Amino acid sequence: MRVLVIGRGGREHAIVWALSKSPKISKLFCAPGNGGIAGLAECVPITELQFEEISTFAKEQAIDLVMVAPDDPLAAGLVDHLESKGIAAFGPRANAAIIEGSKVFMKQLLKKYSIPTAAYESFDAYEPALAYLRSQTAPIVIKADGLAAGKGVTVAQTMEEAEAALKDIMVGQVFGKSAGASVVIEEFLTGQEMSLLAFVDGSTVRLMVPSQDHKPIFDNDKGPNTGGMGTYSPLPHIPESIVQEALVNIVQPTADAMVAEGRPFKGVLYAGLILTPNGVKTIEFNARFGDPETQVILPRLKTDLLDIFLAINNGTLAEQPIEWSEQAAVCVIVASPGYPGPYPKGLPITGLDQVQDSLVFHAGTAVDENGQIVTNGGRVLGITGLGKDIVEARQKAYADADRIHFEGKHYRTDIAMKALR
Repeated sequence: MRVLVIGRGGREHAIVWALSKSPKISKLFCAPGNGGIAGLAECVPITELQFEEISTFAKEQAIDLVMVAPDDPLAAGLVDHLESKGIAAFGPRANAAIIEGSKVFMKQLLKKYSIPTAAYESFDAYEPALAYLRSQTAPIVIKADGLAAGKGVTVAQTMEEAEAALKDIMVGQVFGKSAGASVVIEEFLTGQEMSLLAFVDGSTVRLMVPSQDHKPIFDNDKGPNTGGMGTYSPLPHIPESIVQEALVNIVQPTADAMVAEGRPFKGVLYAGLILTPNGVKTIEFNARFGDPETQVILPRLKTDLLDIFLAINNGTLAEQPIEWSEQAAVCVIVASPGYPGPYPKGLPITGLDQVQDSLVFHAGTAVDENGQIVTNGGRVLGITGLGKDIVEARQKAYADADRIHFEGKHYRTDIAMKALR
């Protein structure tokens, strides 16, 4: 088969890496790809939202499957566009991807079907939102409705911080006009967080191994939220009974709700969950593989990823065997100076050839005119160590993160420590 992956980040590098192991694939493309993906697939200079160019390329190259990885093209309907041209595509259609594209839709869906989540109110005008906010107490959570590259959520510790976040979203439109047109104001929940991804073909839900993300930029969960500074899997401190509770009370009912709404979800459904004293509750849903969760989940997958994609598209996921490794995986994100604020690009990266025990997934890299790998994003590399347990996997990841250098690089030093306390 000839397969095209859409996207350019660490998630896409991990997907391409997994697909590259499939004996069923004769040619692998990635659009637009990055400096690391170029070693595994032919990178094509087409961006994620160039729908006509993507479908034309797929036709010309006789592509058998287009795997749409990022949130933006899914929400904008790339899968629908490709299907309308007779091109097989993996990922939810736009009417199902809305579960991530609109936080207001997601919260209303959960409320309608009594799926556990934080109490909330949603607003599409600033003044009523501000009036409601002032009737609440901190800490409190402010969420832009639309897609905001993982940065549209503020966990405000003070009312001043909450009011500033609300104003930034709705008045300052810091995440864009559409993303900030509506806002969700949500109660603050405390507890361990867990990312639970699932393969879904409409009604059949097959859980992947659980993982845990680290969103804040600094150690001990300090500082502003990022797209994710590291992940690990499995979660030895979270019992299997909790995972099953999440499946029975949240993930399966949500898939069923989407079918009932006439929006069957086919693809990867990502549940961001929190383990509260009152049971597991939903923080968010995403309509695709998480980044950087994918960088620890796919290295643990023993089954051919292409087989799973095809089973989902064929509606035969229930019959598809899926096997996972017992190994632990820890991914440390190495970031650019200044991230998640403004950051430079084009910084030369050295030491990639010195990595000994880890998988290196490129997130924000490019190849310059001299053939040198350089930085090209805020999150630059994901270093994934594998081992018999979290301790060994963690040691490998950090040892190799130290072997890689670029000016101003930084990373959290406490990834996966919650599993070891």
